[in-house]
Amino acid sequence: MKTLYVNLDINTVSDKIYTAVVEGSVTGECLDKHILTTPQGSVVVMVFEKHYWRAGNRLTLTATLDNTQGDKTRVRLVGSGGGEGLFRFDWGASESFEEVVVCALQPYTL
Repeated sequence: MKTLYVNLDINTVSDKIYTAVVEGSVTGECLDKHILTTPQGSVVVMVFEKHYWRAGNRLTLTATLDNTQGDKTRVRLVGSGGGEGLFRFDWGASESFEEVVVCALQPYTL
């Protein structure tokens, strides 16, 4: 689970995440994108899925974006689903999935 703040508007962040996960991968796909607009700002929830050979199955990545704190966008990433067996050991694949987004947003991180 990672949280970062970037100096991009929420729509640009959403596009960059989509590009990094889907267009930057053979097996990555966006399962859902939900946008909620409030008087305080917007919240975007994106759910991705991608096959990781290392984990031996498909993992999910949920990205929750919001701009309710002024002129920055908060990005919260949670990778899951890659665990195998009782201990959910995924050989680091969930963290790697999160890192795809972190690397794509690195130049804009506050």
